[in-house]
Amino acid sequence: MNDQILKVANELGVWIVAAPVVIMAAIQAIIYTKLARSTTKKLGIPDETCKTAFKTGLITAIGPVIAIFIIMVGMMSVIGGPISWMRLAIIGSAPTELTAAKTGADALGIQFGGPDYDLKAVATSWWTMAVNGAGWLVFVGLFCHKLEKLRTKVGGGDVKWLAVLSGAAMLGVFGYLNSGYVIKGGGNLIAVIVGAIAMVALVNITKKYPKIKEYSLGIAMLIGMFAAVLFA
Repeated sequence: MNDQILKVANELGVWIVAAPVVIMAAIQAIIYTKLARSTTKKLGIPDETCKTAFKTGLITAIGPVIAIFIIMVGMMSVIGGPISWMRLAIIGSAPTELTAAKTGADALGIQFGGPDYDLKAVATSWWTMAVNGAGWLVFVGLFCHKLEKLRTKVGGGDVKWLAVLSGAAMLGVFGYLNSGYVIKGGGNLIAVIVGAIAMVALVNITKKYPKIKEYSLGIAMLIGMFAAVLFA
C-alpha cells in the first residue's frame, strides 16, 4: 500500500470533517445521561442506585472497548485515523466496520490494504462504511420512539411479562451474535465457552460477595478474551 494514501487519509481536513460527528455523539451521550438522571428523580430512584448502575455500565464496557480498540488500530493503518475514529464513535461495531471497508475494496477487485489499494479504493471503503451504517441510523431516528409502544402493547401492560419479554429478546440477540463465533471455532469458540463458564461462576460468587456483582459481566468478558489468546 502506498504511503501517500495514509498521508491523504490523515490530513487535517479529514480530521476536521470527522470531528463534528464525534462531537455530536458525545453531546448526545451527555444529553442522554442528564435525561436519565432527571427521570430517576421523577421516579424516586435513589442516587445510590443510579451510581451503581452507571458504574456497572462503565465496567461492562471495558471488554468491548478493548476489542474495538485493537481493530481500530488495524483500520487506522489502512484507511486512516480520522475515519476510523468517526465510524467507531457512532457505530461501535469494529468487525462490522472492518467488513464494510473490505467490501468496498472487494467491489473494485482490490485486496484491502494490499499493494494495489489506492486512493480510489480508500474512498470506496469510506463510502461503503457510510452507506452500511446509514440504514441503522435512519431506522433508529424514524422508529425507535415507536418500539416502546409496541413492546408495551405486546406485553399487555404487565410489568413482569415485559421483563421476561425484554430478557428473552436480549438472550436472542446475544445468542445470535455468538452463534457465528461458535461456528468459526478456534479462539472464537474458546472465548464464548470460557466467558460463559466464567459468568456462571461469577454469578455464584456474587451471592457471597455481592459487591463484585456489578463487575461480573466485564470480568467474564475479559477472562474469555484472555483464554482465547492463551489457548488459540
